[in-house]
Order: sequence, then structure tokens, then C-alpha cells
Amino acid sequence: MPRPLEALIHLDALQHNLARARQAAPDARVWAVVKANGYGHGVERVYEGLRGADGFALLDIAEAEKLRRLDWRGPILLIEGAFDARDLEWCSRLGLWHTVHCEQQIDWLALHKTEWPHHVFLKMNSGMNRLGFTPDAFRNAWVRLSSLPQVDEISLMTHFSDADGPLGISRQFEVFQRASHDLPGERSLCNSAATLRHATDPAVRGDWVRPGVMLYGASPDFPEHSARHWGLQPAMTLRSRLIGVQHLKAGDTVGYGSRFTADRDMRIGVVACGYADGYPRHAPDGTPVLVDGQRTRLIGRVSMDMITVDLSALPQAQPASEVTLWGQGPDLQGQPTELPIDEVAHHCGTIGYELMCALSPRVHVDVRAPHHD
Repeated sequence: MPRPLEALIHLDALQHNLARARQAAPDARVWAVVKANGYGHGVERVYEGLRGADGFALLDIAEAEKLRRLDWRGPILLIEGAFDARDLEWCSRLGLWHTVHCEQQIDWLALHKTEWPHHVFLKMNSGMNRLGFTPDAFRNAWVRLSSLPQVDEISLMTHFSDADGPLGISRQFEVFQRASHDLPGERSLCNSAATLRHATDPAVRGDWVRPGVMLYGASPDFPEHSARHWGLQPAMTLRSRLIGVQHLKAGDTVGYGSRFTADRDMRIGVVACGYADGYPRHAPDGTPVLVDGQRTRLIGRVSMDMITVDLSALPQAQPASEVTLWGQGPDLQGQPTELPIDEVAHHCGTIGYELMCALSPRVHVDVRAPHHD
């Protein structure tokens, strides 16, 4: 019998979250961002749930190849562009759109021999200070690109650093508008946070939005807003089972380093999941876990293959009881319960994005088709 740990990918949740992105940015087209192997869910696994998008955005040519093999014929955008001049050959072969964020990428395009001119997204560094042309250099980059026979269409893009917080987008948006207001081309500005919080302004949402983590059912601005607040559904469930039960007396310790000491007689459960599966080793005592749909807490240090949880208030829990590490899980009556991945991540001092992307290859993954009434 295989180890009782698996991740479930919910296609109906992906479809729902994509619809939420469209609702939040009416009239804009939607890039489904599937970088990092679909935020850890698997590009091939999420494809059916997200194929209603207008295009897919990602980083790696290998992931773009997967989409083409899945018979996707629509736009695919390399959101960091070419990493090498030879990447442009793949862009021509696979019909990829790609970001241009530096002079070197323009130099490569100028030397590229192609039968079909490329659609590029010219990126402005409006304040994130990672990739992109400064506002002062942006226009000259546009002029250079527009003069190249290798370039067909130029869209304009930027990326907001503080769309998820109190600083907001106004400063960067003004910088972008001031430097690009008279340049032709479609615009793409909004990530998940900007799509949910700021895309009611038509100028902000532009022509394309680029939702990422919201598609997978996590909130881009947790803990200020939960996924439920934004009407999002978890696309990944990580679930396991109890594989053992221990009885502690006051003063007994649990696990490596004896991090947790029982202050009373306790009953604890051992769960088949550990840091080798992608569960964070630094998860502290008190990190929430569901056992049979009821909330309890992690106690003791996370080990490679196991965690331990407090069963003191769960007398019905026994070996084989279902454990939800994050996502959706039924209670004993079969009613749905939910443990948001953002809440688990917050206890661990990180974000839901990291937990999704850290899922280990040894975890069995099952794709759940949408329910049709």
C-alpha cells in the first residue's frame, strides 16, 4: 500500500478563480501565470482548469513546449524574456511572445534571423527596481524596437511592488503613465494583488492582467484579506492520515530536540508528512492542522517524514483518520471544511506561494475533475 500522503489538484477551483480574475478586471484579457511549474501544481495538471484564459505566462521554454504539446495554440508570454540569444530561435519556432527588459535583449533581436516578426512586451522599471528600462530610457528602447524588422508588435508592461499593501500603486502607475502615455501598444500592469485591489480603474487594468497566485486559491494580501474574502477557492489540498497514536505524561517530550514538552497528560497523533514532502521544517508549535475536519495544532519539530499533532481534544481520532495539511477536507459527517494555505504559511513566517512551490516530487498528485450537476 502506498504511503497515505497525496496532493489533490481541484480543476473546478482553478476555473472558478480564473472567472474571479475576469470579474475583477472586466474587459481585460487574462494571462494565466503558470511559472514555477504552475506554482507547484504542475503545468500539465492545471492546463485543463486554466485553458479558458486568453494566454499563458511563464518563464521557461520547456514549460512553453509542454503547453504547445497540450495543443495550446493561443498566446504564450515569456515574462522574463530571452536568457540567451538562442532562446529567440525557440520563440520563433513555438510562436512565443516575450518580454524585453534590457538593451542586450534588443541587441539579440537585431541579430536574430526569423521569418515571422515577434510580438514583444517592453518592460518599464517603474519602481520595483528588478527588471525593466528606467522611465528615462523607456522611450529610446521603444524606438529601437520599433525600427527592427524582427519586431511586429510592441506591448507595454510594468510590475507593481506594493499592490498588496498600503503604499499601493499610485506612484508607480503615475511613473508608467508619464513615460508611456503617447506610445502605442497594449498595456499589461496588474498582478494578482493589483487585479483584485485596483483593477476597477480601466487605465490600471489595461488590456491584459497577469493573475498568478490568486488562480491557485491563495490571497495575494494575506493576512489583510483572506482568500475567502476575495471569493477564491483552494486549488491544492495536501492531505494524509494518522499512522500512529502516542500517550504522553506531563513532562514527556516529542520529537527531535525535545522542542515540545507536555504540561499534562496528552494524546498525540503521528502524521505521514514531513519536510521531504515540502511541509516546512520551521513550522512552529501551534501551526494549524485538520484531523477529521477538526482543527488542532502541530507540536514538536517537523522531521523528514513525519509530524506530530495534538489529539487531546479529538478522542475520535485514530490511526487512519484523515489529516488535512492545507486545502479542503471533510469532517466526520462528510461536510466540507477548509484550512487556508495562507494561514499555515503565516504561522511559518512565509507565504502560501512558497508552500505551493515546495511540494516534493515524491508526493503523489491526483487531479480532480470539475463536478457537473
